[in-house]
Amino acid sequence: MIEDVAITDNEFLRQFELEVGENMARIEYALQERKIFLTKYCMCDDMEEQGFRDIFIKAVFEEVKDRGIHLVPTSPEVASFLRKNRRKYKSLLPIGINI
Repeated sequence: MIEDVAITDNEFLRQFELEVGENMARIEYALQERKIFLTKYCMCDDMEEQGFRDIFIKAVFEEVKDRGIHLVPTSPEVASFLRKNRRKYKSLLPIGINI
């Protein structure tokens, strides 16, 4: 099922990764104190058309939530997802940050 995806945290390249077949999507990040800045989103059109965009971003948000840190979405795609799901993920934002 499409909802059952497993993301990987590639700490060396500082990016979360999702592999589907021969395609790979990634969200690059930078860590500072107790915050993670999600800086760059990259996904091929084929994966986007199959509906993996929101699923991938949701999986990354859940990973951040499990780590107990705050996130700052600087990528437009990630910020857009957060705006659409503000009620569910507002607690992940640092105090004083509004999207």
